[in-house]
Amino acid sequence: MKKISSLLAIILCAFTLNAQQSFYDLKATTIDGKEFKFSELKGKKVLIVNTASKCGYTPQYEDLETLYKTYKDKNLVIIGFPANNFMKQEPGSNTEIKEFCAKNYGVSFMMMEKISVKGDDMHLVYQWLTQKAKNSKMDSAVKWNFQKYMINEKGELVDVAYSSDKPMGGKIEEWIKK
Repeated sequence: MKKISSLLAIILCAFTLNAQQSFYDLKATTIDGKEFKFSELKGKKVLIVNTASKCGYTPQYEDLETLYKTYKDKNLVIIGFPANNFMKQEPGSNTEIKEFCAKNYGVSFMMMEKISVKGDDMHLVYQWLTQKAKNSKMDSAVKWNFQKYMINEKGELVDVAYSSDKPMGGKIEEWIKK
């Protein structure tokens, strides 16, 4: 009987460790230092973007803001995650990043604190976005700044759009309109 109990405990533990994590279980810290629970996003389409202030794709902030203003009343949320992982193109502090985004692009969509989107210190949100074992959809690697992840109203990863995929027009806007 003890062997069966031990075996069941091991199986239960292994199952728990391998269980899918929900998008809505995640949380992050806003650029203003406040905790944000992704459970608040239930019923919304979410576009998550890793951003940088000194990148050739930085002007996408403008298109992201236009996209947000166009579709925010249709349940779209955009979340920017500044990251300094690619050629140190986001060297600023959270305060500097926030000021840059407001002054240069009028960013009103949600911005989180600066994180890492790859490597040993990869943020938990990006672990979920990039690992099929966690998101149950696909494995992917963050290849550069302004890579975009699409999450549907049920908290399911739908697709990834790479840096060269513009926010307006193309597959991102098509996904939003579905």
